[in-house]
Amino acid sequence: MEPISLRTPLALLLSSLAMIAALWWWVATPITLARAPIDPNAKLQCVSYAPFRDQQTPLVATTLIGPEQIAQDLAQLAKITDCVRTYSIENGLDQVPAQAAKVGLKVLQGIWLGSNRTKNLAQISTAVGLTKEYPGVITGLVVGNEVLLRGEMTTADLAANIRSVKAQVKVPVTYADVWEFWLRNREIYEAVDFVTIHILPYWEDMPVRAKFAAGHVDDIRRRMAVAFPGKEILIGETGWPSAGRMREGALPSRTNQARVVSEILDLAKRDGFRVNLIEAYDQPWKRQLEGTVGGYWGLFDAVKRTLKYPPGEPISNYPLWKWQMGCGMALSVLVFLSGWLTLRRRPWQPRLTSWIAVGTSATTAGMLLGIAGDKLLYESYGIGGWLQWGTLLAAGIASPLLVANAAMSGLPLPTFLELLGPRAGRTGSALNMLLGLVLIVTTVIAAETALGFIFDPRYKDFPFAALTMAVVPFAALMLVNRPKQGVRPIAEAAFAGVLVVAALFTGINEGGQNWQSLWTCAIYLMLAFTLWRARAVQIPE
Repeated sequence: MEPISLRTPLALLLSSLAMIAALWWWVATPITLARAPIDPNAKLQCVSYAPFRDQQTPLVATTLIGPEQIAQDLAQLAKITDCVRTYSIENGLDQVPAQAAKVGLKVLQGIWLGSNRTKNLAQISTAVGLTKEYPGVITGLVVGNEVLLRGEMTTADLAANIRSVKAQVKVPVTYADVWEFWLRNREIYEAVDFVTIHILPYWEDMPVRAKFAAGHVDDIRRRMAVAFPGKEILIGETGWPSAGRMREGALPSRTNQARVVSEILDLAKRDGFRVNLIEAYDQPWKRQLEGTVGGYWGLFDAVKRTLKYPPGEPISNYPLWKWQMGCGMALSVLVFLSGWLTLRRRPWQPRLTSWIAVGTSATTAGMLLGIAGDKLLYESYGIGGWLQWGTLLAAGIASPLLVANAAMSGLPLPTFLELLGPRAGRTGSALNMLLGLVLIVTTVIAAETALGFIFDPRYKDFPFAALTMAVVPFAALMLVNRPKQGVRPIAEAAFAGVLVVAALFTGINEGGQNWQSLWTCAIYLMLAFTLWRARAVQIPE
């Protein structure tokens, strides 16, 4: 075999860096919209407002938001909107009308109804009192929000509550629910002064792509106007998430959120209908109920409390792309350096395929490091979430570095037995033991997420980026340095079977439009193939 010169790995390294740069140039390309989502010269008609920050959550009954925090929020919102919509009077939200009056905001006051009649009466009593106390601030009452959707109240009870409130106030009264539930419960139409519908293209039973979202909103609004003539149709909730998992072809992203909001506002201005955007601020607590996507519907970032789309600035899904690209390039260099240093310590002539395996691992990890880090930041929730996704990303970084060492040493991918089996069968190399540990961690997390997509998929995120970083090097090493003898280990075979079944089920269940799902399923199959090809030497008894 002719020796491979230094020019070969150098050429592969330069190619790797070029591909990393090209990818980031492509994915980070900003967009400039004809109409900015937030136009300083044209305030929004109304936005949904919830005051909860950081660890604050209405899911804890004792949570109480102080007036200073609400005043700070409303002073900021008064610069971009004329109105805020609330959903309840609990957790300090009864203070909103008083604070709104100070900054010139109108309030579409919400009354939260549920299955507890006593709490319903208390909500109604307080809201009616606020309406009388702030007649110039509260412009309407929303008696119940999606209570029919949740199945917590009958249509007759809801209509009775609406009529009871109407008899006590002078402002218009409405009810808010997903548009389909208005069509199924037409008697509510007779009880309200105007119809408030929710149209969320992302959450439709048949999810709508971002580029068709505004058209979908307009089609539904027109259909509802025909079904309920004579009364105004208010779009009480519409918008798009900026982060989270895909649903069929519906992709949450910063650019998609900006585009959808901009196009819906254009339609509202052109056709003269009222629209309330959901929502003012990202609400982290919603992630407990709806997964990652639930926390990222806001126009303002939850942490910095800044606009996601400052007027006049191009919008990118990766505003820090230069740093992400640089970190990816650095990781690629380190992977090649790991292979080169291994040869320096153990001089021999590796095959060309070994350097190709190193180059493939380095390029894959370098391309996806920034994306995986971005997903870690947005998708980790709670200690368990940060631990799981942080561990997977650590495995994605360690895998190509350790595989480069193994590939240049001529070592195969270690089996689970070499790490966890009898002492006599364990490998003597510390780096090979570490590689085996990374393989086990990746396999366990992959299997856990794969089973999640079978039994509880609706709110699960697809770990395609970090998982790819970890699995591609394993597969490359298995192809170039596969053990030629031994038996197939039971553990690897069992995990491979689980991953194959989960990949096939998930791919069919999520549909062919969901590229996040298809990508993740492909990596599950790649890991399954890698595990299936594993061979372990039998240890004599």
